[in-house]
Amino acid sequence: MPETESTRCPWCGSAEDYVAYHDRVWGRPVSDSRELFAKLCLDGQQAGLSWITILRKQANYERIFHGLDPQRCAAMTDDDLETALQDPGIVRNRLKVFSIRRNALAYMRIESEQPFNQFLWSFVGGSPIQNCFSRFDQVPTQTPESEAMSKALRKAGFTFVGPTIVYAFMQAVGMVNDHLTGCPQYEVCQHLGETFVLT
Repeated sequence: MPETESTRCPWCGSAEDYVAYHDRVWGRPVSDSRELFAKLCLDGQQAGLSWITILRKQANYERIFHGLDPQRCAAMTDDDLETALQDPGIVRNRLKVFSIRRNALAYMRIESEQPFNQFLWSFVGGSPIQNCFSRFDQVPTQTPESEAMSKALRKAGFTFVGPTIVYAFMQAVGMVNDHLTGCPQYEVCQHLGETFVLT
């Protein structure tokens, strides 16, 4: 089936970068702990905004925050973060900017006890949940799994990880397959989910 705007999930619209994100990234299972950390931080930056806003600033976040490497983010000083706040390439919200360091420190606390990827994937039993939604209005904005993950992340010290943000994160990194069943990417992500092995 050829991919057309009419068959894709409607949320990505027709903007070239958003369509590419939908087709190549969203819903594909992610195992790497650092990649999961980076995505979780970026999703937190979108609180109150649309994801496309952050997607278009992602390269700037990666430039300013050392590729969103958690060890390097944890080592950033207050002066470093104040400098970051002056950069027009990111969302210049003090709480959000400082949250990246705080989240990095929380990441390291979790990693001292278990791999971060195992911690996160445990909330879905270690493999993607395969949903079967045919309409966009059927897709939830949060679930018991996202509520449980949100609670655990906040207990560990993370911020900007409410259950709705966490569910958006879970969708993006393939912990749930929320492509609509008529979307060309549904079966792609379903296959990736069925063969996914957490490493």
